[in-house]
Amino acid sequence: MYLSRVKIDSQNRNKLRDLTHLGAYHNWVESSFPEEFKENVRSRKLWRIDTLQGSRYLLVVSANQPDLSALERYGVPGSAQTKRYDQFLESIRESSLYRFRVSLNPVRSLSQGAGKRGRVVPEITAEQQMEFLESRAERLGFALIPDEYQIVERSWEPYAKQGQKMIRLSKATYEGILKVTDKNVFYHTLTDGIGKKKAYGFGLMTVIPV
Repeated sequence: MYLSRVKIDSQNRNKLRDLTHLGAYHNWVESSFPEEFKENVRSRKLWRIDTLQGSRYLLVVSANQPDLSALERYGVPGSAQTKRYDQFLESIRESSLYRFRVSLNPVRSLSQGAGKRGRVVPEITAEQQMEFLESRAERLGFALIPDEYQIVERSWEPYAKQGQKMIRLSKATYEGILKVTDKNVFYHTLTDGIGKKKAYGFGLMTVIPV
């Protein structure tokens, strides 16, 4: 596994003109792995946009190493970095505390009757969005530390696939402290992501030891 980061070139209007919705960022991430295009194989990639000291960064977790020159397509030249992620992942231990950050697309499925696929609707209120993460923590291999986590950002993000109408997806970004309860399950949480729309900037949880 690899963890990669590039600083988005927010001062370049020509570059920003293409990054108008989550689908455009998805295409940027996919194009950063040109060998996969050649082999017609698409591995799972998790990504997220973070803001740090006034600058925006694209963060990517992937099974394969990206092409750094391609990763800088919309980034500041020379700012792309990548490193092996495996050693850190393997160092995670049960009962250890970590500070986390994750952006999710909180949704729920409404029953449409027997034999029918449920209709997916967004969780809108802060209370609903908080419960979305709380209700999933145990089966994701961690416990949230009471009074030590919160939603730090809520928004509606533009999203469209090619040829389709633009819609907006509910987004909630959470930060706080968690305790690992099952290291094997938690490993998959960090590498496989959480929830829906993982290819479009949701579900990537990152942690640092407390």
